Amino acid sequence: MAEALVIAVLGAESTGKTALAEALATRLAEETGLQCTWVDEWLRRWCECAGRTPRRHEQRDIAREQHARIATARASHELVVCDTSALMTAVYSRIVFGDDSLDSPAAALHKADVSLSLLTALDLPWVSDGLQRDGAHVREPVDTALRDTLQRHSLPWVLVGGSGTARVEAALDAVAPLLRKRATPRQGLLTRLQQRDAAAPVWPWVCEKCDVPECEHAQLRRPRN
Repeated sequence: MAEALVIAVLGAESTGKTALAEALATRLAEETGLQCTWVDEWLRRWCECAGRTPRRHEQRDIAREQHARIATARASHELVVCDTSALMTAVYSRIVFGDDSLDSPAAALHKADVSLSLLTALDLPWVSDGLQRDGAHVREPVDTALRDTLQRHSLPWVLVGGSGTARVEAALDAVAPLLRKRATPRQGLLTRLQQRDAAAPVWPWVCEKCDVPECEHAQLRRPRN
């Protein structure tokens, strides 16, 4: 079995990461016929068990456990979608505790495991959801810190926006190019990619409203709220 392709879904709180990760894994399995699964967020389970949010000294172990769970999924699947990675832990450590010591270790874990990151846009309404969510006011700082971390460590990422099925379709468009050279039992994604390529216009030098996932300008686009 070929080495697993790992897609990480990252983003500020209440931007639909969990729903997108689960739905994307299901669609990828349907479209490709490959063995696909998703890894849920370890932090959520940790908070539910502890009845509180983590303290500064507990962050490193949470990041490591998230990637241990990703490694377990990679061992028996061809496609893995993970709801967050160590990068999210590092970003919250920086914002909540003023601690940037996890930045480099988290980036190293992420780079070793993850092929592509999907950054969820801030275009969904904020919804309260237990211990993990601080409020809508933290979403923009987290989004900014995530972009900074991804760019500083040269980690490939694509912004994914839209609601409901549109968000999933945008994620599929972003992932499809990674499967160009991989043999799949079903050709749904590759057919989709060929159709999109055939219909796409020649890229302009400056693309103000770029929506092509492979284009570097897509990584610099800010979500419009």
